[in-house]
Amino acid sequence: MLGSRPFVARALQVRQLPWPGSRSHQFYSTTASRGLRSRRWQRTAFGAALTVGACGYTVYNYDTAYLVAASVYRSSVAANVTCQVAWDYYRNFPELPAEGSVSEDERRAIQDQRSKVHVRAAEKVKRALMKNGGVYIKLGQHISAMQYVLPMEWCQTMQMLQDRNTASSLDEIGQVIALDTGKTVDELFSVFDAEPIGVASLAQVHRAVLRETGEEVAVKVQHPMVRTYSDIDIATVSVMFEFIHSVFPDFKFMWLSAEMKGSLPRELDFCNDKINAEQVQWNFAQHADIPLTVPRMIQATERVLIMEYVNGRRCDDLAYLRQHNIDPSQVSREIGRVFAEMTYVQGFLHCDPHPGNLFVRPRAQGSASHGYNFDLVLLDHGLYRQLPSQFRYEYAEMWYALMRGDQAQIKHWSRKLSGTDLYQLFSIILTGHNWSTIETKSLGSTSAAEFNLDALTQQQPDLFQNITEVLASVPPVLLLVLKTNDLLRMVDQRLFADQPPAVQHHAQLRTWLRISHYCLIAIRDARAAEISHRPAAVPLARVYRLAINRLGFWFSDTALSVYKALLVVQDMFVRWQALFRRSTIA
Repeated sequence: MLGSRPFVARALQVRQLPWPGSRSHQFYSTTASRGLRSRRWQRTAFGAALTVGACGYTVYNYDTAYLVAASVYRSSVAANVTCQVAWDYYRNFPELPAEGSVSEDERRAIQDQRSKVHVRAAEKVKRALMKNGGVYIKLGQHISAMQYVLPMEWCQTMQMLQDRNTASSLDEIGQVIALDTGKTVDELFSVFDAEPIGVASLAQVHRAVLRETGEEVAVKVQHPMVRTYSDIDIATVSVMFEFIHSVFPDFKFMWLSAEMKGSLPRELDFCNDKINAEQVQWNFAQHADIPLTVPRMIQATERVLIMEYVNGRRCDDLAYLRQHNIDPSQVSREIGRVFAEMTYVQGFLHCDPHPGNLFVRPRAQGSASHGYNFDLVLLDHGLYRQLPSQFRYEYAEMWYALMRGDQAQIKHWSRKLSGTDLYQLFSIILTGHNWSTIETKSLGSTSAAEFNLDALTQQQPDLFQNITEVLASVPPVLLLVLKTNDLLRMVDQRLFADQPPAVQHHAQLRTWLRISHYCLIAIRDARAAEISHRPAAVPLARVYRLAINRLGFWFSDTALSVYKALLVVQDMFVRWQALFRRSTIA
């Protein structure tokens, strides 16, 4: 039998196994079965021990495990929406054909399709930003402020993120205060309002009363997990932008994540808020004619800031302004003066002037040295930039050239500031007006045409590509100045929202005149410094040049003042006309 099966025989002999069916085989099978069960139990025991160990490690290191899981989840939300939006644009976003190449109906249909894709994509991104919160909300707020850079659908969709933020619980806030100050809420405060008076993307503010002094204060407390997630969130945003850029090479908005990476660590340390606020107080101490108030800072840690409590409302609350007989045009003018002083003279600029950070506090007429019946209250001092003197001079020269419509100078200073030859587009981004307005020297006149991004997109199909090229080329400090300009324009629009069109336009003209005034100051001072440091063979020659410099400033500035006075008279006439019409209709 075995001889007929030599291979099987040799195999059994080598392994010394009994032939199936024999008694010895039965014994071997029983023994093998026991061994198999034993090994199975060993594997089960090892798996159970590994599971218990992993669970134990997770429980012992709960914070680390939770952070990893949460970070993976947040990154997956960002990655998912990035892929969805990229695919939507890739599949459904049509190219805008050249003017005259298709019929008007076809062109309108294409524009509608493009707008729908913009809205759909912006809504998806907004939902993802709100789901993740914190740094992502900050990103959405940056996007909402770029009204003259990004499609209007994106800006309008993201604007709600300026005010809608999720509050942390009172227990979470109490833990942050205790960890940072070493004292509990009850030890520090005799009163601490449970409901926050303001909730932002990085922090929230509560009204309280200090136990030691009885002083009413505002307490700014950072959301507990913002700092924990900030590094991974910024890294995720950077990777997300890089991915979009790899799919769409014309997308060059990596500067936005780079700017957040540079700014966010400063904003997350509230000690910087205290230092910046005190610097602004010192800068404006000699300007008694400007109704600016900065809350006094009492105590600061990295995540908790205790400051003077100041009553007031957002500067764009027109009903509140009317209730207290506060003139919106005066509010607009003084906001413009504050930020022009910061930009062109002091070089220390608050870079987040949205209406939630600009409050108005009523005052009795004549109760303050500035003579107004209100104070401007400047809040949230986390994001500032120091503007170098050379930058301020070049920026002032650029603006002054724009006011005069001097194309040669515009081209020269645009190249100096932006590093590109796209001076027309850079001028449009800077002023918010069409190039035709600048070209015809109408920026400071009553014939200025309003900026229309849709019309400009029709004229220049590669507009978005050119905008991203400009913004990718400018220095980081200019990006924040541009963002500040856009936010101030938005504030101005809201302050004059219920005024006749002529009054709105005159308000814009006064803004240009105010900018011109401060540009002249910056240019005068820069040229005076140059004259003072330049060697002069005859001492009187230097005095003569300084006198000519100051006299030239005086003549130009006087002309601006006369024009400004004429606009005030025209405004009064327009308002009287409007009142007369209303009374006639009534």
